[in-house]
Amino acid sequence: MKLGWMKFWLFASLAPIISVPSIAAPPVRSAIVSAQDTQGSPARANETLLAGLRPGRDTVAMAEKRFKSKKLADSKDSGNKEWRDDCSGRAIRLELNAQAVIQSITITSLAAKEGACSSQRPDFLDAKNWVTGRGLRLGDSQDRVVSFYGEPNSNGPASKSGQDLDLMYYQFDWAGSDVPQVMEILCARDSGRVVEITLAFPSL
Repeated sequence: MKLGWMKFWLFASLAPIISVPSIAAPPVRSAIVSAQDTQGSPARANETLLAGLRPGRDTVAMAEKRFKSKKLADSKDSGNKEWRDDCSGRAIRLELNAQAVIQSITITSLAAKEGACSSQRPDFLDAKNWVTGRGLRLGDSQDRVVSFYGEPNSNGPASKSGQDLDLMYYQFDWAGSDVPQVMEILCARDSGRVVEITLAFPSL
């Protein structure tokens, strides 16, 4: 699935994906800006890692080694890879450039649940694959999101898979062009809990 599905959010105007010209990339930087702003808000911080992978640096081969290629969901689009558990509705999705470098990573609990449950748990469902570099996980609260990353650049209502959601949108261009530029977090409106996280190297 291309990142174009994100355009349904009415309040956001997002730019298209820009391909990275080569696999080589400068070292990933992580930044925290100011302990508090003048309003006493948590420090803003960028993110470079999701599901143990770094957008803009790691390749699909690294993902296939981490999640096991035999668990890949069928796809006609070579630019996208997905590991999906039809029992829990959890999925890990990657979008790739022409050099097979990961451009975006999404972890979600909004995938279709088709009841295909088995006693053997897929390797990619290991807890270490469902967390950001700073420790945010699916199921965490919106307050926890803000405690890690500060207030979002924008937020507002969204809808996906028939669910009413809230979108928290972060831009990390202030941290430099060599790190992921955008993170989008979807939270269930009724519970305020995180149900999906996307981290992208170029702007969406």
